[in-house]
Amino acid sequence: MPRTRHLIAALLLAFSCAASAVPGVHVVVDTHRLTLTVLSGGKVLAEFDNIAIGRGGAAEDRKREDQKTPLGDFRIARIKHDSIYHLFLGFDYPSRAQALRGLEKGWITRRQYDEITTALAHHDIPPQDTPLGGYIGIHGLGDGDPRIHARFNWTEGCIALTNDQIDRLASLVQLGTPVSVR
Repeated sequence: MPRTRHLIAALLLAFSCAASAVPGVHVVVDTHRLTLTVLSGGKVLAEFDNIAIGRGGAAEDRKREDQKTPLGDFRIARIKHDSIYHLFLGFDYPSRAQALRGLEKGWITRRQYDEITTALAHHDIPPQDTPLGGYIGIHGLGDGDPRIHARFNWTEGCIALTNDQIDRLASLVQLGTPVSVR
């Protein structure tokens, strides 16, 4: 019975997010300007400045615990409302390209590569416990200090907004919304 309640809650959450989101939205994160822009049909719906990224900066490839924000194209694959960071919009990280480069560099095994690419092919969340790391997305501050957020890139690799900003963003996106991190 608890599984059924969990499934019903997940479906209601997905429906509520989809119902309030704007169709055709695309999110662009500029890791140099530290901005996050929400676009629909070429029109800017919202722009948030003074975002924070990983302490290690941004990079095309990342390894677990290097504190880098991965560059690339992702989709919002999960929405967690009870996050310690207020709200978490998780990506379908790592991408196929990142998994392939990880395999070529010897960072992950062929089996891990196959598990990642199979999950992505089925629109599932790829394994989050490989050497490429996981649990990458956009989140708020939770109870964090807004002064630190305003002055430093402080995350473990995610993109951080203020709690008000993440609430506004959540009203514009849904599961499956594309996110480009540049």
